[in-house]
Amino acid sequence: MKKPAAPSPPLFEQSLNELEAIVDALEKGDLTLEASLTAFERGVTLTRACRQALESAEQRVRILTDNRPGATPEPFNQVPTTVSPDHP
Repeated sequence: MKKPAAPSPPLFEQSLNELEAIVDALEKGDLTLEASLTAFERGVTLTRACRQALESAEQRVRILTDNRPGATPEPFNQVPTTVSPDHP
């Protein structure tokens, strides 16, 4: 029997949208303390994943725009950024 495929990690845009929703919820102030802490922890996780994705994209742009004479393309080893929906 074939195992179900693991869900793919959220895209940068999805993570950013979720982060914005968390910020909105926290700013409203309607959450309990525990819910606020859980949302904050999830926000930190998403922030780190987004930052890593942006740094990775920046590295790719630097590689592609390298104007040094004789510069040769190098393999790009992207570190996957996984944001678990279950992780707070």
